[in-house]
Amino acid sequence: MIKANDPNRRSWIKVDEGSDFPIQNIPFGVFIPEDDIITTGTRIGDTAIDLSAMQQLGYFKDIEISDDVFLQDTLNDFIALGRGINRQVRDRIAKIFDENNAELRDNEEHKARILFPADKVQMLMPIFSQDYTDFYSSREHATNVGTMFRDPDNALLPNWLHLPVGYHGRSSTIVISGEPIHRPMGQRKPKDADKPVFGPSVRVDFELEMAFITGEGKAMGQRISTEEAEEYIFGMVLFNDWSARDLQTWEYVPLGPFLAKNFGSSISPWVVTMDALEPYRCEGPKQEVEVLDYLKTEKDGAFDINISVAIQPEDQEETVVSNSNFKYMYWSMAQQLAHHTVNGCKINPGDLMGSGTISGPTPDSYGSMLELAWNATKPIPMNGGGERTFIEDNDTVIMRGYCNNGTTRIGFGEVSCKILPAIE
Repeated sequence: MIKANDPNRRSWIKVDEGSDFPIQNIPFGVFIPEDDIITTGTRIGDTAIDLSAMQQLGYFKDIEISDDVFLQDTLNDFIALGRGINRQVRDRIAKIFDENNAELRDNEEHKARILFPADKVQMLMPIFSQDYTDFYSSREHATNVGTMFRDPDNALLPNWLHLPVGYHGRSSTIVISGEPIHRPMGQRKPKDADKPVFGPSVRVDFELEMAFITGEGKAMGQRISTEEAEEYIFGMVLFNDWSARDLQTWEYVPLGPFLAKNFGSSISPWVVTMDALEPYRCEGPKQEVEVLDYLKTEKDGAFDINISVAIQPEDQEETVVSNSNFKYMYWSMAQQLAHHTVNGCKINPGDLMGSGTISGPTPDSYGSMLELAWNATKPIPMNGGGERTFIEDNDTVIMRGYCNNGTTRIGFGEVSCKILPAIE
């Protein structure tokens, strides 16, 4: 049993009903509190918790962690300790903040050093990713795109049902929620034109994704099996993998995504651990074609995570344009990681693996404007007036996600990003 997941546990920190961060969550992040010293932290309700201060005050004294593991500017060192130590720390936090534990609850001096209002701390990138991989694992999304641009009767390419298709992306332009991104410049070929033109993309799109963050992998040349894959996954974040569809259409043959995908991706600041997500495990889509042995799995690999997308034009209210769920993914994270390493590829702590666009079976659950507005033929009305086929300058896209099994509810917060005009 994972002690921190006890659905009956309550915290002495106030948690509003419907909060993404009850004591059953205990995510991890990196922030700057009032003293301007970068620290690793967690969150309960609307309270940010300084784990470096807790360690200095002796609250983790019998757990084998270095004195400075929570004083790093990323979670990488903590992640590298492995799931066993990560679980011990999370369980200890749950115990300390349990409503019946007076050890910290009644120590005002310690609380002043440890606790901060969540809206008063500056959240930072939680990880340093040496590498970023993006998969293409939603059957509905792949079918929609294939129908739009190829033969509807053969929307999926021949390999799609046999392996988790993916590509290596660019980690240098992954940014934290709240950091704006400029509209990218590049080549695009207008319809019926003889040659391409250069300028700002006119079809900037969001991609509704989740991403998982890996721990320390095996030595180069060794593979990770589906059975052990989740031991190498630390946790998950919300992920908006921005796309420039017009640049992509012109450049992607023959080698795939390039400038259309490397100009920016946005992640949520709190990493929700796989332990916290365990109560929300569920059955995923039945795989139509029998997969090769290295991709076979024994247990359910899907997770019931409700995710939504809203567009907020400048000075207007937001409009929710999509409500989807991570459980629709055809390929599981275990299968993705097993395929990623079957050739001996090494993974590192903090590597980011994007799920690929998450689209559900109904038009209101599609995970991109390309699909929602069906290649600009079905504009989406905005609540404050106007309509959208793609994302316009100064629009903010907000993604939110949460799990609710009827007993407990935990969430990811949000990932928000504004598209600024291109730098010409």
